[in-house]
Amino acid sequence: MQAKLQEQLSPADAEVILGRLPERIRTALIARAAEIEYPIEAVVEMAIASFLDTEALGFAHCKPGRGQ
Repeated sequence: MQAKLQEQLSPADAEVILGRLPERIRTALIARAAEIEYPIEAVVEMAIASFLDTEALGFAHCKPGRGQ
């Protein structure tokens, strides 16, 4: 069985990631999602993508190394 590649983080995957983060980071991401009224998976995705590429909006736009 071949895994399907996704362009976006699923809600379930975001919950797994959040569960592995330190409490203060998890709390900050959840607060940011509430503040901008975005789903938590979008905020987690944006945080990771912006770490990899400062010009990326999300995984679909991410080109690691471009924003350095």
